[in-house]
Amino acid sequence: MEEENEFRSWDELIPDALGLIFRKLPLQEKLTVIPRVCKSWGRTVAGPYCWQEVDIMEWSKFRTPETIARMLQMLVLRSSGSLRKLCVAGLPNDQSFSFIADHANSLRTLRLPRSEISDLIVEQVAARLSTLTYLDVSYCKSIGGPSLEAIGKHCKHLRKLQRCMYGWEVLDKVSQDDEALAIAATMPKLNHLEILYLRISTEAVCQILLKCPELQLLDVRGCYSVKLDERFVKKFSGLKVIGPGSDNEGWDECSNYSVSSGYLAWDFVASVMDDDFDEEMLDEAWEDDQSMEDVEMRFYDGFYLDNGGFDWPLSP
Repeated sequence: MEEENEFRSWDELIPDALGLIFRKLPLQEKLTVIPRVCKSWGRTVAGPYCWQEVDIMEWSKFRTPETIARMLQMLVLRSSGSLRKLCVAGLPNDQSFSFIADHANSLRTLRLPRSEISDLIVEQVAARLSTLTYLDVSYCKSIGGPSLEAIGKHCKHLRKLQRCMYGWEVLDKVSQDDEALAIAATMPKLNHLEILYLRISTEAVCQILLKCPELQLLDVRGCYSVKLDERFVKKFSGLKVIGPGSDNEGWDECSNYSVSSGYLAWDFVASVMDDDFDEEMLDEAWEDDQSMEDVEMRFYDGFYLDNGGFDWPLSP
């Protein structure tokens, strides 16, 4: 009798323990395979235990705005207010950003590169993002100094900011010093800042250095108007500067910090996507009268298993 009770069945594990395990699985498996194993696993993956960290960055790069918005809504709602990390590329509109802010009570990390959000919505909801410690708003073309100022005023715990652009995206801008000055004036606790290719002046960057005393890494690559004096930079103990006018070109040491890698390829690949990402087929796979649970099964299982070649394991 003792031997029979020595090991517990997998379906008897408490949801918290199962959630810790399921978090390690790819998104596709959590949404298509796990729910079909047994009822207890299905209940776990439908609850908040697996969705305290939601990273759909890679998945979202080749999806339509409508698809991204629906998937985001489903996963954020599943977190039931316990969301701590959210990474998604190409947020489609201000409404989606406001939705995130409405469920950001526990949010620490928010990465939204290439998102279609405006200064107006950021100013309106920044107060609801006060728990953030890491924000990535790279390649968001419709925001500027007012957004960064609002974030800085309300996100007092912010430690890491990524605000990178492509060179061609800022050609029409005379100056983006307002962004740098907003950072300097409102984000004194920053220890990591990436502002690649912003059209900013040396004076604006000096203000950042003077008013962000805890800064450890400053990346100004592509900011060609910035000319930092080496003797001035050495006054800031522990600071590493990467970019024009600095001797430190050791990017390999900091490559794991960057948000810039990967997006350039995305722009080119998106124009040659094959039939696996046909938008009409996506629309057929996602009918308005379906529940979100049906949506995830048809979207991941029916659509992609027939077309995508992901080789996901069939559910038992």
